[in-house]
Amino acid sequence: MAKIVSAFAVGLLFGLGLLVSGMADPAKVLVFLDVTGRWDPSLAFVMAGAVAISATGYLVARRRGRPLLASRLEIPTRRDLDPRLIVGAAVFGIGWGLAGLCPGPALTLLTVAPAQAVTFVVAMVVGMLAFRLLPAAAPKPAIQGADA
Repeated sequence: MAKIVSAFAVGLLFGLGLLVSGMADPAKVLVFLDVTGRWDPSLAFVMAGAVAISATGYLVARRRGRPLLASRLEIPTRRDLDPRLIVGAAVFGIGWGLAGLCPGPALTLLTVAPAQAVTFVVAMVVGMLAFRLLPAAAPKPAIQGADA
């Protein structure tokens, strides 16, 4: 039960943070991404604060040896790049640049301005389903080091 309450509280705090910071405002995000026009760097400070808080959380969990509400700390170890990762990152970036939204802010925006977010969320769900339905290429071994 503590995990569920914690997840709800963190999700609520995250959503409120997105709204208060402007990350759920597509117009503000698009101005942030327009580095050659009327660029507004304020969201860089929001992201820097989020990275600092996240890094602190990982540091504390690593020192403890495990998180507060889980049996073990799971940190991804894969470092290889595959075509699906590269294409997915490109599609994510293009979508963020066109719509001014990414998944977290879009879901948050559904609660306060659903007409703005519904098209993005539907497209996001279709993309997620396509990922699940399209066959994955056979995994290739990761290339480690410069001599490989």
